[in-house]
Amino acid sequence: MEKYRFDSATHSMLDKLCVPFAVYQLVDKRVETILLSDGFCDLFGFEKKDEAYYVMENDMWRLTHPEDKARVANEAYRFAIEGGKFEIVYRTLTRNRTDYMIVHAIGEHVYTDDGVRLAYLWYTDEGTYTTENDNERSSLTAAMEKIVREENMIKAGYYDYLTGLPNMSYFFELAREWRRAHIESGNVAALLFFDICGMKFFNLKYGFAEGDNLLRRFSDALKKYFKNDNCSRFGSDHFCAITDSRVAEDKLTKLFEDFRNEKTGKTLPVRVGICLDRDGSDEISTECDCAKYACDTMRSVVRSTFCYFSDEMRAQSESRRYFVDNLDKAIREKWIEVYYQPIIRSANGTVCDEEALVRWNDPVKGMIPPCEFIGVLEEANLIYKLDLYVTEQALEKMKKQAEAGLYVVSESVNLSRADFNSCDIVEEICKLVDASGMGRDKLNIEVTESVVGKDFEFMKSQIERFRSLGFHVWMDDFGSGYSTLDVLQSLRFDLIKFDMRFMKEFNNSEKSRIMLTELIRMAISLGVDTVCEGVETKEQADFLREIGCTMMQGYYFCRPIPFEKILERYQKGIQIGFENPEESGYYAAVGKVNLYDLAILSNDDQVSFEHYFNTVPMAIVETQNERCKVLRCNNTFRVFMEKIIGYLTLGTGISYEEGREKIGRNVIEGIRECAEHGNKLVVDGELSDGAIVHTFCKRIAVNHVTDTRAVAVAVLAITDAKNVPFTYTNIAKALSTDYVSLYYVNLLTDNFIEYRSEPFASDLEVERHGTDFFATSLRDARVRLYKKDVELFINSFTKENVLSEIDAQGAFTLSYRLLIDGEPKYVSLKAVRVKSNENHIIIGVNNIDIQVRQKKAFDRLKQEQLIYSRITALSKDFICIYTVNPETDEFTEYSANKAYEALALSKHGSDFFNAALKIAKAHTHPDDVPAICREWSKENIMKQIQKNGIFRIYYRILFGDRLVRVCLKAVLVEETEGPQLIIGVTNADIRATQD
Repeated sequence: MEKYRFDSATHSMLDKLCVPFAVYQLVDKRVETILLSDGFCDLFGFEKKDEAYYVMENDMWRLTHPEDKARVANEAYRFAIEGGKFEIVYRTLTRNRTDYMIVHAIGEHVYTDDGVRLAYLWYTDEGTYTTENDNERSSLTAAMEKIVREENMIKAGYYDYLTGLPNMSYFFELAREWRRAHIESGNVAALLFFDICGMKFFNLKYGFAEGDNLLRRFSDALKKYFKNDNCSRFGSDHFCAITDSRVAEDKLTKLFEDFRNEKTGKTLPVRVGICLDRDGSDEISTECDCAKYACDTMRSVVRSTFCYFSDEMRAQSESRRYFVDNLDKAIREKWIEVYYQPIIRSANGTVCDEEALVRWNDPVKGMIPPCEFIGVLEEANLIYKLDLYVTEQALEKMKKQAEAGLYVVSESVNLSRADFNSCDIVEEICKLVDASGMGRDKLNIEVTESVVGKDFEFMKSQIERFRSLGFHVWMDDFGSGYSTLDVLQSLRFDLIKFDMRFMKEFNNSEKSRIMLTELIRMAISLGVDTVCEGVETKEQADFLREIGCTMMQGYYFCRPIPFEKILERYQKGIQIGFENPEESGYYAAVGKVNLYDLAILSNDDQVSFEHYFNTVPMAIVETQNERCKVLRCNNTFRVFMEKIIGYLTLGTGISYEEGREKIGRNVIEGIRECAEHGNKLVVDGELSDGAIVHTFCKRIAVNHVTDTRAVAVAVLAITDAKNVPFTYTNIAKALSTDYVSLYYVNLLTDNFIEYRSEPFASDLEVERHGTDFFATSLRDARVRLYKKDVELFINSFTKENVLSEIDAQGAFTLSYRLLIDGEPKYVSLKAVRVKSNENHIIIGVNNIDIQVRQKKAFDRLKQEQLIYSRITALSKDFICIYTVNPETDEFTEYSANKAYEALALSKHGSDFFNAALKIAKAHTHPDDVPAICREWSKENIMKQIQKNGIFRIYYRILFGDRLVRVCLKAVLVEETEGPQLIIGVTNADIRATQD
């Protein structure tokens, strides 16, 4: 819609009016100023029209009294939207902008000839506003001031803005007066508390605007049966009313009927609590609380109904009031006691965490369980006091535990949704933890799915705050709500705590076990730890260990007990024992493996159970100091081991040698290789009956405290000996021990099997299965080959080159250097076709490092010996020449005269500088020894060479009874095998004579 414009004649006439007058138009839901008269500018103190238009367009109510702004703006908006008459009295600044005057505004809508609706408003100055008593004020001014005050009271302080009903405070005043008169006439009053059911979902479905309309319609229904001044909106979807008890039920029945049949069809059921007042002795607010209590007892009811507040409810209410009134005293007097229930690590059976739980030990009522007071304190928004106290006590307990010489494990505390409403609970907990000196990672924050579900975005931000500040956040009671999985998609938790209902159904329902197994598998995939509550039997604990539940909690291990009882258990030697925190990561990884995580291999009833399993046998094997033991296993693995060796005892170790004899060399060596180097391996091992067992091994954790390693072992399949007369492992065993690797490659698919030699072993026994052999080889080359040989390998070792040379020469060969334990070693690769199957090739990588290096050393020694012999023959002043490896200090003497040889310095060695210094001290003139000791060091020699290009020192050597002045020179030269120090000793006296 475009902004309306008067024709020039009309605009000029209206513009010059001395009457305060304005024209407005609603354009796209915004009030636009069309015209302001001269009288308008004069009344409101605008010297220029441009200023007036600017203020009205940008801040229309800038001059209005702060107390009147909301009221005037709301009324103006109503007039613009709904039409009708506009009349309002309000205060605005005078021309001097220091005092206020009272303005009376009247308006109506006018339609132009072409149908445009305009708002015409006239303004009248009703006098100066003042809060002081002034007898000289006119009666009209005083009356106008009274109107302003009353309108503000009616619209702002006493009535609900949405429904027009009295607000809660004003209702208490009105109800108190109505009750007094009603009881004096001999009647009984009834306080009614209304709760509209499902308002949250109504707003989500229809929107908040429609929700507001529903509240207005309900308030109109209340006014119809209880009159405007006898009912109130307390907030949200809660209302109250007061009426004669004799007609209360009849009015409610009619109200329910009217609201249910409301013409829009958009309605909700209503629950009502009723409190009867016979003598007026209680406060109206107390009786409203009682009516609310009765209403709240029907929370599970989803139809319109009512319930009376009874004597039993009164007793319960008084008990609830006791908790609210005495919480501070209970904390101060230590009636609140914190108990600790251990959380057990599945992998090692020790206490890895504890949950701090609260008890109320009342001097009058005795021990009160938390279910009786937690909910009360939550509703009263006082739970934050209790939770902060529990946190403080848990931190204090950890410090005492450390002082007692015990390992300190983390404590978890439960937080309520009300904690986040009552204070900045994140900040408060940070202050407590930091003041205690404990690390933030020592406190776990537990929240339930129901807590997160209320105001999700807010709770998400608070959980992220906790985690970003270093706390671990746990989801408690997982599986107890309907939207738990949705929450996990949007929020990151460090641990999931499974509700105890899974354990309650453990023996009654196989579905419960299946669900728990799959949920834990899901948690493992998400990288989240798990705890299962309510563990009460050994069978339950064993099952949870097998499916990979990281931790367990329940009466099977220990009930919640105070810290003093924990110390007492240690004194008696009956403690479970706290976990060493430095080993936590290791045991967490060990316990997280789900031993039922592989699919069923075969469901064929004709296949013998002797070699196939309904569930893959899986175990966690722990290795240390040439010994191994089964730490965890599933039942199928237990059956498998009993068939092989006749028994299986968890936690009992055997030596590698014993394992080789009982289980098989290949399997044990595969486990050892995997434990030491972290490789994932597939190993073929032969059983006593000749069958071949295919085993997968993967290292899952290393305990850096004890140097133990955990390996997951899964038996993938067993093949009868009669079906497989040989395996490629057997072929590999027959080959030379010099082979680093052997590959069996399918040329049609490029799939391959790799056999690699073990350090210090005599066989090639460990397998790796892979795909895309040539591409994999090129990728491996960039990592495993000596960098100077990578380009040669990549250019030469292609499928086309290999097959072309095999077809032409019968074999493909290539020599290069392979990095073994970080050192370059010479290897020779040879590839040939398998005679019985032309679509397969065997590639062997042979270790030829020793042979190559020996030949190179021999050739180099011969060449250098010749060179240095020629040097000494041509120059009579040379006494000896050495080459020294500056990295290893290995040295070789190439030439020396007879006198020098008598000094007995070795021809070859590995510690040149110390050996030479020892000889020098023994045969150097005593006056020159200090200089030799000062200058003769590898660091100084290399420094001087780097600075000057040469190191030089003069000193005197005793050859028998003859003293000879010598000069030792050292230079660094770059040779094929790397840098070398060339050190020569010459006769300085002969050189001086020659010069």
